[in-house]
Amino acid sequence: MAKDSIPPPPDAGSLYQAALYYLARYAATEAGLRRVLVQKIDRWARAQTDLDAAEPVIAAARAAIDGVIARLVQAGAVSDAAFAENRSKTLVRAGQSNRSIQARLVAKGVPPEMARAASATDADTELGAALVLVRKRRIGPYRAVEDADDAIRNKEMGLLARAGFSRDIAQQALDTPREDAETRIHDLRQ
Repeated sequence: MAKDSIPPPPDAGSLYQAALYYLARYAATEAGLRRVLVQKIDRWARAQTDLDAAEPVIAAARAAIDGVIARLVQAGAVSDAAFAENRSKTLVRAGQSNRSIQARLVAKGVPPEMARAASATDADTELGAALVLVRKRRIGPYRAVEDADDAIRNKEMGLLARAGFSRDIAQQALDTPREDAETRIHDLRQ
């Protein structure tokens, strides 16, 4: 495309193709896909020299977004529930707490009640996620020095608390022997 050529105006067909292209590369929620399509329209609008003449095209394109997303939802290409479930599993394996997972899912556009349902984990899974974080940060059973004083222990508890883990889970994670921690982490990632 030449530097001074203007891209074609966005319509339902081009927005649908843009959505498919995006979904082929990234998992997305309905809200996330809506943001991508609005950005595409906004980029086209910024390239226009006469914004007043382009306003009807922009309005029509924005109105077409809901239909494009509904079509993709009906086809199964976009599912907030599937996104939440898959992202939740990934984040647990990465050492994220239940609270952190819920916040991340809501930020991605998953409804809060769906985020709570997708991130609901039992105490063993939450402990496994805490152990993953403990291993990453080399604290608790993974620290270099065997005996830690109260100041070090409090710092480690604070780190786990800021990550969203409860006091009980944090204490269990820090007190778990290294061999047991490795076993739980391995089981979590299966």
